[in-house]
Amino acid sequence: MLDLHGYGPRLLEGAGVTIQLAVLSLMLAIVLGLLTASAKMSRSWLLHKIATLYTTVIRGVPDLVLMLLLFFGGQMALNVLTDILYDRSGIDIFINLNAFAAGVITIGFIFGAYMGETFRGAFMAVDHGQIEAGKAYGMSDWLVFRRIRFPLMMRHALPGLSNNWMVLLKTTALVSVIGLSDMVRVAAEASRATHEPFTFLLPVAAIYLLIASVSEWMFARLHKRYNVGFGGH
Repeated sequence: MLDLHGYGPRLLEGAGVTIQLAVLSLMLAIVLGLLTASAKMSRSWLLHKIATLYTTVIRGVPDLVLMLLLFFGGQMALNVLTDILYDRSGIDIFINLNAFAAGVITIGFIFGAYMGETFRGAFMAVDHGQIEAGKAYGMSDWLVFRRIRFPLMMRHALPGLSNNWMVLLKTTALVSVIGLSDMVRVAAEASRATHEPFTFLLPVAAIYLLIASVSEWMFARLHKRYNVGFGGH
């Protein structure tokens, strides 16, 4: 990358932070999404209501508001908990919720709700007859899930998973408001210092576009893999 008035190396470092943030947030979102989908399909009234409340709140509250609430409110909650621990046991510790951790948790928490709906629809689309066939063949519940249900679910989930990832990737730009030195924050600082916003914002846009393009290629490969035997439909 060009030197860009000395900000080039920092911009590259910021791009690395953005990628790490996006990947870790995606991993958390997938885990929460699977748990949410399982809760919504469970026979437990309580689990179903908790999962429904979770998805409703996420849909109704803006992402930026949630991020600010977690970053500032989360730190206050941790301080209260450590104060209680000190009062009761004399253990004096301080837990700092940094911007990167807050970003991963918030973005993962937000997109866990969207992933939950994606996975729920995908699980419901799986032909139950194939699951029964696996059980009749003598497979355990875990083996049926690993060999039949999960691959078939992924075939239906990949389009939604891909769309959620693309939106998640762009949402990472929000972490700049809580002080994380991602490439958007570096570009903003450089723009203010040099009064040349396009010099820095255009490379940032190009990096996001490059990541998105590579992601589309990877999801296309996954789609091809999970559609083996289905004629690509």
